[in-house]
Amino acid sequence: MNKKYIKILIVLIVSCITTSVDAQLNIDYQKPNKAILDLADVSPAPRVRMDSNGEHMLFLYRDNFKSIKELSEEELRLGGLRINPKTNISSRQRYYKSIAYKGTKDKNVKSISGIPKDALLSNFSWSPNQSKMAFTNTTAKGVELWVLDIKSLKLKKVTEDNLNANMGSPYAWFKDNNAFLVKVLPNNKKSLIKATEAIPSGPTISVNDGKKAQNRTYQDLLKNKNDEHNFEQLVLSELHKVTIQGQSKLWKETDMYRSMSFSPDGNYIMVTTIEKPFSYLVPYRRFPSKTVVYTPAGKLVNEMLKVPLIEDLPKGFMSVRKGMRNLRWRNDRAATIVWAEALDEGDANKEAEFRDAVYELDAPFNGTKKLLINTKNRFYNIQWGNDNIAIAQDYWWNTRNTKAYLFNPSDNKKAIKQIYDFNYQDRYNDPGDFETRRNEYGRSVLEIDNNHIYLLGDGYSKEGIRPFVDKMNLANLEKDRLWRADGKTTLERIIRGLDMKKGKLLTLIESKNKYPNFYIRNIKTKQAPRPLTHFENPFKAMESVHKEVITYKRADGLELNATLYLPPNYDKKKKEKLPMLMWAYPREFKDKNSAGQVTSSPNEFTYLWYGSPLFWTMRGYVVLDDAAFPIVGEGKEEPNDSFRKQLVDNAKAAIDAVDELGYIDRDRVAVGGHSYGAFMTANLLSHSDLFAAGIARSGAYNRTLTPFGFQSEERNYWEAPEVYYTMSPFMHADKMKTPLLLIHGEADNNSGTYPMQSERYFNALKGLGATVRLVMLPKESHGYAAKESIMHMLWEQDKWLEKYVKNKHLLKKEKEEVMEGSK
Repeated sequence: MNKKYIKILIVLIVSCITTSVDAQLNIDYQKPNKAILDLADVSPAPRVRMDSNGEHMLFLYRDNFKSIKELSEEELRLGGLRINPKTNISSRQRYYKSIAYKGTKDKNVKSISGIPKDALLSNFSWSPNQSKMAFTNTTAKGVELWVLDIKSLKLKKVTEDNLNANMGSPYAWFKDNNAFLVKVLPNNKKSLIKATEAIPSGPTISVNDGKKAQNRTYQDLLKNKNDEHNFEQLVLSELHKVTIQGQSKLWKETDMYRSMSFSPDGNYIMVTTIEKPFSYLVPYRRFPSKTVVYTPAGKLVNEMLKVPLIEDLPKGFMSVRKGMRNLRWRNDRAATIVWAEALDEGDANKEAEFRDAVYELDAPFNGTKKLLINTKNRFYNIQWGNDNIAIAQDYWWNTRNTKAYLFNPSDNKKAIKQIYDFNYQDRYNDPGDFETRRNEYGRSVLEIDNNHIYLLGDGYSKEGIRPFVDKMNLANLEKDRLWRADGKTTLERIIRGLDMKKGKLLTLIESKNKYPNFYIRNIKTKQAPRPLTHFENPFKAMESVHKEVITYKRADGLELNATLYLPPNYDKKKKEKLPMLMWAYPREFKDKNSAGQVTSSPNEFTYLWYGSPLFWTMRGYVVLDDAAFPIVGEGKEEPNDSFRKQLVDNAKAAIDAVDELGYIDRDRVAVGGHSYGAFMTANLLSHSDLFAAGIARSGAYNRTLTPFGFQSEERNYWEAPEVYYTMSPFMHADKMKTPLLLIHGEADNNSGTYPMQSERYFNALKGLGATVRLVMLPKESHGYAAKESIMHMLWEQDKWLEKYVKNKHLLKKEKEEVMEGSK
């Protein structure tokens, strides 16, 4: 037998026989050191919702965290959904608790009275004319609909708490701004079957008729007939037309309504329903569906599309199903439906001059479809202008290529102009996004100024991040630079144009210690931008932390970068050798040029979130955050063909760079990451001696458990077994000699990172004598939400770093004393 497979068998056996070893520690939730706690437990600034004219702002206030009590409410995981069956909304929904108003010309923020007690607000949506804001409130019993009148700032409850928000927002505005189409729980809904009460009537059997169905390892899937029953009952709704005054009328009978969308003129409604059979292999978005168009009165106009169950797509990220897909309304027309159809039978592995054709069909949708354009890559989007001007965009993941085409939607025989053709990972050469305006239908269309359009760019460059505004002549595609951010002491991001002809932009300005605030800038004048908000920095203790973006080279010459933080008041002249925590996330590239670009700025606000490593600057650590970990595969070579070597080379280059600056004790360096960053961490500890300890949160460590691809890997296990084996830390658990802290949410729903990944990896490491600690956070998903969980996570990380990194010399001394005593 091959030695590699003997090794796999040994590791699997070890991981199984150690499962029952008594090594559990039952402790209550802990809180971290006060220096960390004071930064972690701050009130966040409100979220801002602004109308398209830049006149009205709503401030939405929320708590930073949920509670473990909230996460412990009943939850059903069905078809890719997580549902609270009592309230009929996502069990993972994040809520706002209060609203305030500020006109952009006002000085003060106005409170809004009448907000429901113990409010749990979500699903905010402007009315078509933006005179009102609707939102839902979740009570102890269910979901209700409310409306805020912007002029009077008066609130009104529109429905009882009987809406069905299990599949997202449960309502859509009618065009008249005075009524809603609402998903209401049906009266004939059957009782749910509890797993503990279900009596099986037979086995669960899955079959395949020889077709290939290579799907990712989705979670929360349906598993049996009881799940099917519960899923159906939870997504069933009636559609009602409800006026703002609360008058309700049945619009459509009970069905599994997935989405509803009004035409720009409001005279048609496109409704999509879920159909049977369900699947145990894929989530609900790939269940059969039907799309039908109705009038506002509920009269059938035409059945547009029936989609079968999608379990067996061709292999490849760019493969799609055959037939009509991505149905949407054309924004510049009253009622025209647009969609794409694959010209390569949806198979990304087939050669084709054009991948997709884009068609349109005018109301009443029973005529002959009209070809608009063929795209060389997979169709992505169209920015509509008018009857003669539109811009189509496509992309192809395998080459990271994207193209934009200027075409005439009224005449497909007219010449098409290619606006751009570039690698979308090449941030330095990104031309920016096409600026839009709100048209008479309330939809976004191209801002066209005398046959010119505008592009707003992020402005990544060797000189730093300097967003820009360009004006393009559609006749010859030549561009003029109208404005570019200074970028010397601040970072000013463009949110959107408010009035491009007058030069008005909505921007967000921040610096290292100044919280991001909204401004109105006029690029045609030399006046300073006018502030709209005045949010304060909630992380004052971080203001004396030194921050800089450093650049350095990998052994093969590839340019790398990271953001370096030094503890408060660190003396850069004395250069005390400190421990360092490095945090990173690997990213795949198809060319070295894109991989080596700097996308960070020292002027970005130093924002701390629950997963940030920056807390440890307050504990005396140097922190290297967002260290570049590119994995490059050029031409026919795939990035993962040399994953491990590039990973170690990235890490060594980063440590060498900071060590050369004289700030760190390179024997006391830790590495950490979340998700794919956790996978990175485990690999680095297994295949290098660069680190004193590691922290791996919510990772996947055995790639044979994700056999049909993972992250950016398209090949399946049987096509590239060496790649899967080489990249799997689980297969090399015997090489682990560095202390590793594993943290995972018990309810992780991310594809591939199910909790078993950490559990089995821990068992293997324990069985092979590694120093390892596994912390399973109850009720938590891939990202953590409960305050109790997050504070405990920070406590665990702090204890681990203090013991195995900062005080590593004490451990060494203790071991030497034990060895001496044993003699």
